[in-house]
Amino acid sequence: MTCLIIQHIEGESSYAIGDAISHVSVAQQHCRVFDGDPIPSSVEGLNGLVVMGGPMSAISDEGFPTRRAEIELIRKALALELPVLGICLGAQLLASAAGGTVVRGEQGPEIGWGQIILSKAAWTDPLLADIPSPLEVLHWHGDTMVLPPDSEHLASSDRYPNQAFRVGPCAWGFQFHLEVDDLAVATFVEGFGQEAMEAGVSPIEIVARSPQALSSLGESRATVTTRFAGLVREHAGAAPP
Repeated sequence: MTCLIIQHIEGESSYAIGDAISHVSVAQQHCRVFDGDPIPSSVEGLNGLVVMGGPMSAISDEGFPTRRAEIELIRKALALELPVLGICLGAQLLASAAGGTVVRGEQGPEIGWGQIILSKAAWTDPLLADIPSPLEVLHWHGDTMVLPPDSEHLASSDRYPNQAFRVGPCAWGFQFHLEVDDLAVATFVEGFGQEAMEAGVSPIEIVARSPQALSSLGESRATVTTRFAGLVREHAGAAPP
């Protein structure tokens, strides 16, 4: 049982997602793009795929030489109905792979803690059912998406309507960061604090708000990541742990 995790930059690891996958005894194969790891050409031998975020653009090869290979790998995962989870940039790549469009956000960068509102379809979604709404999550993106045809819209925010979606039975894109913990927030602020300030958001305020936000997010984060990990395990034909 193996789940491939594509990590674009050192600071944006899988955090709670990886923890949940480990907890159900599924092996993790890490593709660290920032270290020069090649994108696999096949999903053979994989039972799940996680594509993390990063500062590159899903609509340009500039500074992102693996973009096309990642989109093609996601397409192959979709064809075989592997469980897929795309976070931020990963969600945009999933949207592209499934026939959607990634565009620059007309409302400017969405950065910092903010609420998402779950859609009615989320009430029965395999990952998001029973998750409270509104839910406070960490945002850190400038691009947004036009969702793929036949996808299920799952969440929105005041600034951008397409925050979460599902393609087919088991492929999800989250524009926001549900996976974060204290270390993740500190890493984001250290690595991208200047970007936040340029967007008019104080890194100090993000950090100050984090203890309460992470405490509120904790149960939902655990539920969603555990459910996804369980789907990866089930795809491998294993019984739930």
